[in-house]
Amino acid sequence: MNRNMPIEPQGTGLREEELERSDVLTVSYQPMARYAWATGIAISRFLRGLKDGEIVGTKCDQCGRVAVPPRIFCEWCFRRSGTWIKLPDTGIVNTFSISYISTDTTRVKTPTIPAVIQIDSAGNAGFLHLIGDVKPEDVKIGMHVKAVWLEPEKRKGSITDIRYFKPTR
Repeated sequence: MNRNMPIEPQGTGLREEELERSDVLTVSYQPMARYAWATGIAISRFLRGLKDGEIVGTKCDQCGRVAVPPRIFCEWCFRRSGTWIKLPDTGIVNTFSISYISTDTTRVKTPTIPAVIQIDSAGNAGFLHLIGDVKPEDVKIGMHVKAVWLEPEKRKGSITDIRYFKPTR
């Protein structure tokens, strides 16, 4: 094998007509798998905050880095993050995508817009969520957004307690 030759990707991409016909491999069954997952101290507190309609982060007492979702240890200075902080439910779009394919690989007419939301007062920290109440062509990097929350009685302590983020300006 010539090491200077580019590596060609394997496989074949889906064609438009295959998507329209749903001519893709899908498998449906009901697994009987049961599992337990411990979220840990930081994410447990983050999820409790979401249930209460709050975005919670941590601030490192050593270097000042804010993390959201929160961390127990600072990833910059490797010290224990000492302070829990409540953050605003606003931020800016750091990056985004416009997707016309659903999670089950079917084509959709109304796209979803996943984005990394950089939370205000958190430096460059943020998380992946959806953008809503905006036309895809109007979404921009740097756009100011605010969380749209589920009604309090419907929240369960999940990232989906925030329905989506919508533009504020």
